[in-house]
Amino acid sequence: MKEVDFYFDFASPNAYLSLMAGKELEDKLGFKFNIKLALLGGIFKLTNNQPPMVAFAGIKNKLDYDGVEMQRFINKHNLSDFKMNPNFPVITLQIMRAAVVAEKEGFLMDYVQKITRSMWEREKKMDDPEVIKAEYDHWGFDSSLLMDGMNDPDIKSSLMDKTSEAVERGVFGIPTFFVGNEMFFGKDRLGQVEEEILK
Repeated sequence: MKEVDFYFDFASPNAYLSLMAGKELEDKLGFKFNIKLALLGGIFKLTNNQPPMVAFAGIKNKLDYDGVEMQRFINKHNLSDFKMNPNFPVITLQIMRAAVVAEKEGFLMDYVQKITRSMWEREKKMDDPEVIKAEYDHWGFDSSLLMDGMNDPDIKSSLMDKTSEAVERGVFGIPTFFVGNEMFFGKDRLGQVEEEILK
């Protein structure tokens, strides 16, 4: 089975939708995505990209249509637990640094699956330290380990390096997938990801 990398940041609702829809693909084809952490804000700075709400703000009908497409995707994959976070956009720097800690300690996937639900199902303000700690406690994580790790210089540097490496590989937004060396951007490319895996 080919390696499938999934560049991820909690900040993107489409990353959540891809993660949840991707479970169907994993089960169908018998593989697991390799979660690759990359800070979306850092990607935007390094590539001169902008979030859709900024980039398309002046284009009549574009954002409305994007909303329609998102709802179609939600309906297709039965992702009815999704809720647009009322605090959006949320600055995910702290929880992404903690994700590096989780990766280092060997529980990254568990962390990603649960904290993404905090963002996009439980509608939590995941850039508020008190809320973050409460969510860690809710999910049974070692909140001291994760909260302390956010301030570790090595962890901070590691997230920066991961983000730079993603951009060097060709990433300009989240979610991005690689099947081997073939890159696919966006949740709507999951079908193409499947086709590439099966080649």
